[in-house]
Amino acid sequence: MSEAVTRPVPSASRSAGLLASLEPLLREWLPRQRWFAGKGRPVTGFSLVSVTEVLPVDSRQGLLHLLVRAHQPLVPTQSAPSHPGDCYQLLLGVRETLPPQLAPALIGRPAEGPLAGRAVYEALYDPRPADVLLEALRGGARIGELRFERDTRQEIRGDLAPRLVTAEQSNSSLVYGDTFILKLLRRIVPGVNPDLELPLALSREGCPRVPAPAGWMLADLAGESYVLGVLQPFLRGATDGWEFALRALAGGEDFSAEARALGRATAEVHMALARALPVVTLGHGQMRLLTDGMTERLEAAVQAVPALRPYAPGLRSAFDALADLAGEGHTWTAQRIHGDLHLGQCLRSPSGSWSMIDFEGEPSKSLAERRLPQPVARDVAGMLRSFDYAAHSLPPVPGSTGPQDTGPSAVPGWADACRAAFCSGYAEVGGGDPRMDPVLLRAYETDKAVYEVVYEARHRPDWLPVPMSAVARLARPEPS
Repeated sequence: MSEAVTRPVPSASRSAGLLASLEPLLREWLPRQRWFAGKGRPVTGFSLVSVTEVLPVDSRQGLLHLLVRAHQPLVPTQSAPSHPGDCYQLLLGVRETLPPQLAPALIGRPAEGPLAGRAVYEALYDPRPADVLLEALRGGARIGELRFERDTRQEIRGDLAPRLVTAEQSNSSLVYGDTFILKLLRRIVPGVNPDLELPLALSREGCPRVPAPAGWMLADLAGESYVLGVLQPFLRGATDGWEFALRALAGGEDFSAEARALGRATAEVHMALARALPVVTLGHGQMRLLTDGMTERLEAAVQAVPALRPYAPGLRSAFDALADLAGEGHTWTAQRIHGDLHLGQCLRSPSGSWSMIDFEGEPSKSLAERRLPQPVARDVAGMLRSFDYAAHSLPPVPGSTGPQDTGPSAVPGWADACRAAFCSGYAEVGGGDPRMDPVLLRAYETDKAVYEVVYEARHRPDWLPVPMSAVARLARPEPS
């Protein structure tokens, strides 16, 4: 590693030539990646934020770390009047010839520039670059503008065989010997990332429900710090909650005991976060901003999905009821939460214990928004909606992309039993049953269902009936 650590950052002219030679390849390759956020909009160009030769590109096997901004047309909005383009983290391997086993990782061969004629490929498929990253984390290395840090209380062995997790969505992960998992963030923003911040805070509190970070990867650029990746213990044999729930559904098994245990785990995480980080009180002014945002999202959703229009008055009443309570002087406690909680963000170990992962929050929201204290009801509502999705999402028949039965009674009573058990489990640990604040919970669940309608209409039309069935339920007047 000594050569890689001391290698200087390429000069500006060399970097410009490098980007120019890679741009035609990236225009084709980047939009096809599952973690690329700008699908459906053409890429008009790239700009280089950072480039580091982790392994020299003029050697037999080079490794480039790039932060590249992809420029795309975007209609300005009030929340994002001038969007400079998303910044992506790329790890590119460079070889003269590519071994057959790495053929699927090939990005292309630049026609000109410093890499002309050489094979450029997605380096995460290659064990050698993966080993380099682990060794840098073990040694707390600095490589150009990259900084690797670790928790010295955890042992990181250097003989762990790496493998790429191929089922990733918004990021990429490497598993090392079923001992650690390195999550590499793909869309990069400056600042404190909750995907590192919150697990570290929970680790200090001794919360066992979240794997404690063993190491992390940063970049220091122009006076700002960027979180690039987090290394955490790998929960061997664990099953994500979504898959576990669908197995239960397919086997006709009751899931309420698991839902109750998941409610207890959620409450434990919330209580640990409340001890570790500031808790605030939301009064009339803050709640007015919150409900106004919910109403604005509903109005935009109605324009995007006309099928929502008949339900809009009933849905709006959920937000109005919350605003009325705030106007009467009611207040709510807000704290740091998971921010994007659903069954897929939870892992069940073979022993039956539940853990939580992926504290990044909703990728569509800004980092500042994701780090705001919020009522725990938002996390609870996300999980309640996840139970509803599972109930309508039996494993699809071969060749189908959507649920078998998207009617509101796909699995009668299953979601209701899970929802009730989750809230009961939460109350056993957290001291308060989320159902005891029905106005707040209904508002958050309505906001989530509206978001789901827009997402499904744009990306998975076959699934649209699932959130629409929730919309029909939530739009009905609540009993007094």
